[in-house]
Amino acid sequence: MSPVDTAPIDAAAARSGLVARALARAATAHAGQTRNGSGGLPYIEHPRMVAATLAERGYPDEILAAALLHDVVEDSDATVADLRAEFGEEIAGLVAVLSDDESIRSYRDRKDEHRARVVDADGGALAIYGADKLVNMTTLHAAIEAEGIKVADEYDVPLDLKLAVWEDDAAMLNSTAPELSLLAPLATAISRLAADLEAADPRLCT
Repeated sequence: MSPVDTAPIDAAAARSGLVARALARAATAHAGQTRNGSGGLPYIEHPRMVAATLAERGYPDEILAAALLHDVVEDSDATVADLRAEFGEEIAGLVAVLSDDESIRSYRDRKDEHRARVVDADGGALAIYGADKLVNMTTLHAAIEAEGIKVADEYDVPLDLKLAVWEDDAAMLNSTAPELSLLAPLATAISRLAADLEAADPRLCT
């Protein structure tokens, strides 16, 4: 079961051709993939949850479409040019901003570079970025509750490093977009995940 209610994005797809097309494109791009740190959820559930988080808060269809597509360039053969041809410049531009630079090998350096790019983007990119981090932590917390800390084995980096990066992400959003309604849930998610890691192994939070 999804740890985030995805009914809002299903409703958006039912009323919006744009959102429906983005959902179908994301489903095709992520077919057969499993999301790390999710306890085995199909990958498509991640962008659905990110988009649902924003749909619930009344974001426009273009933002919802970009949220559904935000990992397509990172995790499939699709390119920004492909998305530009299919969905237009605004949505493709958002996906480009929200995609990691995979040429940066260090996890910390890659995430720092990405965060710096998002700072210079518009409010839509910041909202999707924040929703992505919130869903990541919410999903991981649910997986830890269900399976224990062994879900850490699904990641290529330690969970304490991921938590530190998410804390930096939240600090950036608090500074750059203090109006975001996601900030309070993000703070709660960080505290909850820190408690999960502390309970599993106090050394993870030292």
